[in-house]
Amino acid sequence: MIQITKNWYEILKPEFEKEYFKKLQAWLNEEYSNHTIFPPYNQIFNALNQVKYSDVKVVIIGQDPYHEIGQAMGMSFSVPQGIPLPPSLKNIYKEIENEFGITCEKTGDLTRWAKQGVLLLNAVLTVRQGQANSHKGKGWENITSQIIKKLNERTEPVIFMLWGSNAKAFEEYITNKHHYVLKSAHPSPLSAYNGFFGNNHFKQCNIILQNLNKHPIMWQ
Repeated sequence: MIQITKNWYEILKPEFEKEYFKKLQAWLNEEYSNHTIFPPYNQIFNALNQVKYSDVKVVIIGQDPYHEIGQAMGMSFSVPQGIPLPPSLKNIYKEIENEFGITCEKTGDLTRWAKQGVLLLNAVLTVRQGQANSHKGKGWENITSQIIKKLNERTEPVIFMLWGSNAKAFEEYITNKHHYVLKSAHPSPLSAYNGFFGNNHFKQCNIILQNLNKHPIMWQ
């Protein structure tokens, strides 16, 4: 079984018992046996394992894991300590620095965000080396949409940051009006200048949290 904390396992257990997930897991076992797959098998649910369901304050949705050696660590946009910053993360840091007039840490490991209640969720949780979107349509979207649906059921408000079309596709599952949805272009170099830069999402997020009497996120 893929490693996942008891907290999230109990929430997602009905999905894990469905036929599609059993087929997905069998297929993944073949993929990991015959190809180089990211992230490491024990980090597939790392985003969930870093923040409890009840502690989620913010959700940032990515597409699928980074697909080059050493980059993926099971959290959207995050890379392990010592790995060069990917272009999208560079642009995320640039936006944060512009919004707050600060200098971000130059590590790409975003675990420090997760520990504050930021769920860094990819739409698809695995990928073949060098082949972006290679695991799209294999069943992960059923799981990740269910995660969003479960967060939508919460009475405590959640702030969803939806960057780019892949992330915006999840908006249909966010139906409770007490949640917050912040939308813009994706931070990749191809689209960052089409609306990601200047979106002010990180500052907006912290204003919302403060209005909810919650601690703001230390983004740097």
